[in-house]
Amino acid sequence: MLMPYVDVEPYLRAPGRGCVQLTPCVEGGRRHLAAADPAEKEPVVFPMTAGQPVLIDFCHSVASRDWFAGSTAAASPVARHQQWPRKVKGMLLGTASISARNVRRFRDCLPPDAVVLMIGGATEGMGTQVLYDDPRVRQIAFDIYPSALTHFVADAHRIPLADQCVDAVCVQAVLEHVVDPACVVAEIERVLRPDGLVYAETPFMQQVHEGAYDFTRFTELGHRWLWRRFAAIARGPLGGPGLSLYWSSRYFLRGLLRSRRAADLVSVPFGVLALADRVMARGDLIDGASGAFFLGRKREEAIDHSGLVSEYLGAQRSKAKVSSSPTVTP
Repeated sequence: MLMPYVDVEPYLRAPGRGCVQLTPCVEGGRRHLAAADPAEKEPVVFPMTAGQPVLIDFCHSVASRDWFAGSTAAASPVARHQQWPRKVKGMLLGTASISARNVRRFRDCLPPDAVVLMIGGATEGMGTQVLYDDPRVRQIAFDIYPSALTHFVADAHRIPLADQCVDAVCVQAVLEHVVDPACVVAEIERVLRPDGLVYAETPFMQQVHEGAYDFTRFTELGHRWLWRRFAAIARGPLGGPGLSLYWSSRYFLRGLLRSRRAADLVSVPFGVLALADRVMARGDLIDGASGAFFLGRKREEAIDHSGLVSEYLGAQRSKAKVSSSPTVTP
């Protein structure tokens, strides 16, 4: 359940400076948040958009101050999307059930009255309804743009929250849209309390979406390396070669027909390819996955380079000459 904004404000800090608290101030007749900066004579006053504070260090972000100038409505500066087609495709192509199962497990691992940070929370993530509906889960949410589901606007490279202030983090379909995923993961580690939980979903075999704001892809093993300071509770593929082939067919037809709308319509029958993933072995799903998920718990020790090879779960394990199997709950 989303926390009231008044309960979230004590958690807020200046972006990039987790020890600097924010103080309310009035500018132009509107309430703002400000941070004292030793390098400046006056406090840094953060802009507002759609009634929410924009807690971004614009010197270290692809976000532009112009995005939010004069904005009074919740709107994405990246792209506008209708959510129902995405949810329908998720249900038909099989990934929705995987996400729902994983998010339920994530919720069941939470301590009582847990504070959960939703990164990229301007829209409701696949399967996350159980978090919004549960009164025992207290959610803080932000995105690069405001919505009815967010408390503030921020860039995940510099999360404007205090150190070790949340019990868990949910980050779905976000890390491909950040310039430096490792930096974002480090920020997640910073705001998590000891033994805190993370649930992440990130693409692998998907073409570019969100245009210039799409940067990175991860194999399932590369995704595990990203979360190397977490003990795995569950990890694996989101969709397999069939779903990946469906994605490729859409983009092939977009290039061939030179019409995104026509290509998306013509490619609908190719969606049946995703159904083949249901009969494939898990190793093959991993090697050709559309995406990867990871559920884990923060720990002090990290996987090192020599231990990473033993974490490989794909179909080519014999070729990798893996000497030992990782401890993973499917």
